[in-house]
Amino acid sequence: MTVYGTRPEAIKIAPVVSALRGDPRFDLVVISTGQHREMLEQVNARFGIKPDYDLALMKPGQSLNELVWRALEGLDALITKEKPDIIISQGDTSTAMAAALAGFNRGVRVVHLEAGLRTQDISSPFPEEANRRIIGQVASLHLAPTNVSLENLRRESFPAEDIVVTGNTVIDALLAASTWDVSFEDPRLEELRRNDKRVVLLTTHRRENLNAMKEIGGAIQDLAKTYPNCVFTLPLHLNPRVREAVLPEVEDNSNVIITDPLPYDQFTALMARSYLVLTDSGGIQEEAPSLGKPVLVMRENTERPEAIVAGTVKLVGTDRKRIVEEARTLLDDKRAYEVMANAVNPYGDGKASSRVIAAIAELVGVGRRMPQFEP
Repeated sequence: MTVYGTRPEAIKIAPVVSALRGDPRFDLVVISTGQHREMLEQVNARFGIKPDYDLALMKPGQSLNELVWRALEGLDALITKEKPDIIISQGDTSTAMAAALAGFNRGVRVVHLEAGLRTQDISSPFPEEANRRIIGQVASLHLAPTNVSLENLRRESFPAEDIVVTGNTVIDALLAASTWDVSFEDPRLEELRRNDKRVVLLTTHRRENLNAMKEIGGAIQDLAKTYPNCVFTLPLHLNPRVREAVLPEVEDNSNVIITDPLPYDQFTALMARSYLVLTDSGGIQEEAPSLGKPVLVMRENTERPEAIVAGTVKLVGTDRKRIVEEARTLLDDKRAYEVMANAVNPYGDGKASSRVIAAIAELVGVGRRMPQFEP
């Protein structure tokens, strides 16, 4: 049983769903909690995922506790009905935590996909850091994307034989997406295909950054005024608090293109067209380096330090002045830019889903593991 509910989860689980469906050793039940409704449907359609069940949990204004409670209730009924041998919990969302806990409470073995990410700060990112630690405590198999994640799990005394380094399935998904023929629905973005202007891609949405959104918006404004020949693209999260903070800072700049969140295929194409990425997202820290794009991460910490060590990602925080200074360095200094753009991507080689399936097969006694991922 695979369970997912958000767009990033759907992207990362899609290659695994495809591999499981093509493997005669397994019967697959796919469940969507619908934690992200519209954004999730776009990914389902593009990757050809048709959930067997949809819990439709999206509800305006609900608390995290209400979301988790409703997820546990819905998943418990389906676990009782389907009686799975394995539940795959992807990542660190409320959906992932609920899936792991519901399975554990019913005596089902839990496989944690993308295990071992840590910031060592229980409040940041919130609630993801707590969620992934909880999932780890009930998981039978920990599928770590990198050796850094492996070492995190070892320090927490998880048995070495229960950990497999697979690479990150987001790279499998990204490589598949790179072959798609994509057109932008927004004519302003489609026009970028026909010119050679430098494009800076910006995203911000993190809950713990809500009080800093005005600073982030101000940094975008400063950069847009300093670089009138650059185009700043901002697919803006639908959260009203994000929009209320960011929009007044940026909407009057003619070289800032503001859109609603883009479908995955269009977002990937925009990232590939971009020169530089500024974000507080987790997944983009993995995806952009695969496309040779330097990333400035507008957060105080990250659970993905591998790319910082590799040199393709830099943590810049949420201070307006600092964001502007770091972006200007990459926009003005070609050598500094090339050092980041040409760094080795530590996150995957496109074979993570194959390693995932092999590890699960060994867990249930119908196969053997593959050699672990090495960058």
